[in-house]
Amino acid sequence: MQYTQLGRTGLTVSRLVLGTMNFGPHTDESDAHAIMDAALDAGITFFDTANVYGGAEHRGWTEEIIGRWFAASARRDEIVLATKVYGEMTKRPNESKLSAFNIRRAVDASLKRLQTDHIDLYQMHHVDRNTPWDEIWQAMDTLVAQGKITYVGSSNFAGWHIAAASEAARARHGLGLVSEQSLYNLTARTIELEVLPAARHYGLGVIPWSPLGGGLLGGVLKKAAEGRRSAERMAKEVEEKREQLQRWEDFCDDRGQQPGDVALAWLLHQDGVTGPIVGPRTMEQLEGNLRSLDIELDDDALAELDDIFPGPGGAAPEAYAW
Repeated sequence: MQYTQLGRTGLTVSRLVLGTMNFGPHTDESDAHAIMDAALDAGITFFDTANVYGGAEHRGWTEEIIGRWFAASARRDEIVLATKVYGEMTKRPNESKLSAFNIRRAVDASLKRLQTDHIDLYQMHHVDRNTPWDEIWQAMDTLVAQGKITYVGSSNFAGWHIAAASEAARARHGLGLVSEQSLYNLTARTIELEVLPAARHYGLGVIPWSPLGGGLLGGVLKKAAEGRRSAERMAKEVEEKREQLQRWEDFCDDRGQQPGDVALAWLLHQDGVTGPIVGPRTMEQLEGNLRSLDIELDDDALAELDDIFPGPGGAAPEAYAW
């Protein structure tokens, strides 16, 4: 396993992040526990979840599964645990978003489900445009002082949100954001315009979600040829990008690598990326994710991938202006 610092902090984390969103709705509890054991044994020490994971009918299910694994395995202290707040837990008022009222209640509920006394990285799952930053940071600072959380991160923030949050924290003499979890993969490179530059400027580690583009980068053409149903969900998008995807899968075949592994490797080569979130539903998928760490992409290979999947042209404003 490879390790790095989380942004500008002194915290060491693995370069692959175990995503747990499938635990419960798609991966049963015994398999989820086995995957967590195997991931940790392989050196993945960074686990990511959210209070809303588990599906609309069972918010919190995934945190509960992780909590029972902590209780049974006694391995809590071996991992860096990240969860999130913002999503709607019930239809009652004040059980969503980032009011100080909800943050206080949500963290206690997550701690109970996770069967732990602290969360290492507490992430805002989305920006809340109706709550002032002073209110948010007062609530987060209180949780840090109480020992309930250690660091604060963001998710799905625009570059200017990162700047606004960071400057508000600086005015309070606080540490502020240490990470941003964002959509980023070869087919979705918009964050290169402003989110990545903002994260680098403020010292945030970037944690990409959906690193395989919802399955597009996982060898979807080959799977379709084999009659596997995973390709049916995205048939329209596949047809629109067929020529591009064929070049991509040929690129991977020429190197004797699985497309999904190369997609992860590409993210690991991007400046500012701490590590992509991998969300294995099976042990076989986890083993494939680990292979990405051994794939080296030289400058020529990276240039070829830029040709297949062009980015926005670099950082703003040079990407679209002089």
